Amino acid sequence: MLATLFSNDAFAVIHNKNFRYFLGYRFFMTMATLMQSVIVGWHIYFLTHNVLWLGFIGLVEVIPQISISLFAGHYIDLWDRKKIIRNTTFLLLLGSLILSLYSIESFHAYDRLGIWPIFVTIFLTGLSRGILMPAHTALLGNLVDKSLYANAATWSSANWQVGAVMGPAIGGLIYGFVGIQAAYISVFVIYFISLLMISNIQAPKLVVEVKSGGENIFDRIREGVNFVMKSPELVGAFSLDMFAVLFGGAVAMLPVFASEVLHVGPQGLGFLRSCPAIGAIVMSFYLMFNPPMKHSGRLLLGAVLGFGLCMIGFALSKDFWLSSLVLIFSGVFDNVSVVIRGTITQLYTPDHMRGRVASVNSIFIGSSNELGSFESGVAAKLMGLIPSVVFGGAMTLLVVGVTAKVNPPLRRLWLKHKE
Repeated sequence: MLATLFSNDAFAVIHNKNFRYFLGYRFFMTMATLMQSVIVGWHIYFLTHNVLWLGFIGLVEVIPQISISLFAGHYIDLWDRKKIIRNTTFLLLLGSLILSLYSIESFHAYDRLGIWPIFVTIFLTGLSRGILMPAHTALLGNLVDKSLYANAATWSSANWQVGAVMGPAIGGLIYGFVGIQAAYISVFVIYFISLLMISNIQAPKLVVEVKSGGENIFDRIREGVNFVMKSPELVGAFSLDMFAVLFGGAVAMLPVFASEVLHVGPQGLGFLRSCPAIGAIVMSFYLMFNPPMKHSGRLLLGAVLGFGLCMIGFALSKDFWLSSLVLIFSGVFDNVSVVIRGTITQLYTPDHMRGRVASVNSIFIGSSNELGSFESGVAAKLMGLIPSVVFGGAMTLLVVGVTAKVNPPLRRLWLKHKE
């Protein structure tokens, strides 16, 4: 029975040993990163009680991420992608070590240094993400056969979402029941496990044709950017996600909703942060058996539309369980978008340009998440918490309408031809 199940096409890519190690690495890295995110968000709000500082978390993270992404993409297309990921993970370990030391009560670090050590770690996290996001995409393309890209994108997304459920939930529970120091030390340990996982991958050597003396770094970066901009499917999918999340994301304000609107502690915050991932996991398992290869463009637009409506519903809810349910549905819609966008990126990008194209995608995605956090903090300060999230959701709906109108190739996209 189990042998028959695992022989199904939905599990085809799981037979790849290197891909399984890749999933293990992504799982533990995602778990640790989002544990740290929820702990830092609650910690900063606990120390300052200022929503603007929550917005600055995104700004401090996005500046190094955007600054390094294009350069990272250039070197990812030339150097060993596994080594780049492994070495960059050390930056995340360093950041988690800083937070662990900062949280030791006998040091009285907040009294002496304020909250700046936390922002140093956030800066290191942003720097690491600027390298890791394109590196992950590029390495994935090396580990699996082209015919399995959609399957690999679905498994990768599902794996990420499981980590995204467990990370915030465990982080919130450890913080709430054991304490801040134990929470930060747990993050350090999980980052170390992810380092062991990436070290076990046996990635094939990348063969790259480089023109001797004819191309410099800026020529190669420009080539990657131009490739994306001349592909309406790629630029449409990237920009749709960027503007939707820029305006529609409410994650940065969850500590405020948890504290001031829903009246739950860090445990409740951890659960709220996990809810979108719960929905995404459910949808991932559906997409494993029903990949979105037909009417893909329309499905992408509809998914982002549903995400925007969920953000409006979340802003208006005053009930913890209703808010949780709405966030679960936001994860359902978001996962459809993630899988389709990931499949488009792999199918439309030649191997020798994966790093550069993924770095452009990283800027789109990274700027939307982190600048979206900053936008959320500023908007909440100026407009009020609930009106700002409603406004963001409405802007997401507008973005979908404009994209559908101005980008017909994306709207008509099929990742599989009609039979």
